[in-house]
Amino acid sequence: MINPAELELLRASLAKLAEGFDALPAFTPDLDTDATNAVLQRVAERMQDNYPYYHPQYAGQMLKPPHAVARIAYAMALWVNPNNHALDGGRASSALEKECIVELAGMYGWDAPLGHLTGGGTVANLEALWVAGRLRPGQRVIASQQAHYTHSRLSAVLNLPFSSVAVDEGGRMDIAAIEALLRNGDVGTIVASMGSTGLGTVDPLPEILDLAEQYETRVHADAAYGGYFGLASQINDSTRAAYDCLARVDSIVVDPHKHGLQPYGCGCILFRDADVGRFYKHDSPATYFSSAELHLGEISLECSRPGAAAVALWATQQLYPLIRDGQFAEWLDQCLLAARGLWERLHASTYYLPLQQPDLDIVVYAVAAPDMQEASRRAQQVFRRAAEQNLHLAMLELPANLVRAHAPEMAPNADTVTCLRSVLMKPEHLDWLDDIAAILNDTGASL
Repeated sequence: MINPAELELLRASLAKLAEGFDALPAFTPDLDTDATNAVLQRVAERMQDNYPYYHPQYAGQMLKPPHAVARIAYAMALWVNPNNHALDGGRASSALEKECIVELAGMYGWDAPLGHLTGGGTVANLEALWVAGRLRPGQRVIASQQAHYTHSRLSAVLNLPFSSVAVDEGGRMDIAAIEALLRNGDVGTIVASMGSTGLGTVDPLPEILDLAEQYETRVHADAAYGGYFGLASQINDSTRAAYDCLARVDSIVVDPHKHGLQPYGCGCILFRDADVGRFYKHDSPATYFSSAELHLGEISLECSRPGAAAVALWATQQLYPLIRDGQFAEWLDQCLLAARGLWERLHASTYYLPLQQPDLDIVVYAVAAPDMQEASRRAQQVFRRAAEQNLHLAMLELPANLVRAHAPEMAPNADTVTCLRSVLMKPEHLDWLDDIAAILNDTGASL
């Protein structure tokens, strides 16, 4: 878990950082090392009460360990503790954030967007819907039934009407259902999920964009989870078609703290039309006095934000550029292949019934059973027994009709079915598939 080389790299980076402040009079803050050590030992002991998120046998929630360069850069930046709200609070880190935004937007074919980092995808989506509400006041927001729950909640916060859109048997937004809502004439924004939280499915963006143009509606792409996969070579044809037209949407959310190898929290909001920055405009004579250049607080709903997040992201993107055929893209491909491989192993098993083939790197599967209630009970058993063998999964409650489409022989005696879910977002998962499948089969056989 701990690589001693990382600590040496941190010491070296801190020494280089200190050189920039050599001109100041000597000053060392007081530190009670004995008392501090005692507290830190207690903290370390308390932190042992965690799942092993860094390990390939953690295949549960969307938790990916940050890369060493991100950890070190973030920790190093904390000795300055910059605040990227205003330039006098984070001069260097604000410049690094602006460079990061250009590189992130470049993945989608945008060269002059408005954007900034956020504390996570929730705040990023809030800003997207807030701008949508300013442009289309009072008009409806629609999103998939499998979209992240924050869209309905954020719409309520913004006093915007919201409607869920039915999905097909693969968990993607149904185009006919979208058009039925658009015909009412009150839809201002369609939210397309580029990797839904539960199933990892990618909505049919080309068809959504065609409808949006026909009905003059905005499109927001929630790519918090799947925003980097356009760099991958192993995505299927329909998913590739969706990523290839992301340049046409109005706004995009991507979370570098998911596949971007970053510590929490690091989200990002991007707008294709930089002119929407006018909605953020405000006066703060006590804050924006140090420079006539753009202060990131002038284009953000958040005020204080950790400059360390920008430092870590910039360092990571320098080491692993956001390009196709690079190392970063290869890691994404390994995640896709791992998900495909697990799906195939589950499909060949007598104990599990995998749902749709994964669009990205999330695999959802029911436990084979004569009826849905029993399938849910068995899923909970597998979850517990697999954990006893240090394989950590997640559970997902799905509507019965979605499960029945893939398990027609299962008697429908419940409205929902508890399924198992594996997020294979570590490249190392590809090398651990046999171990993961063996534990799943052993657990299934024990039911």
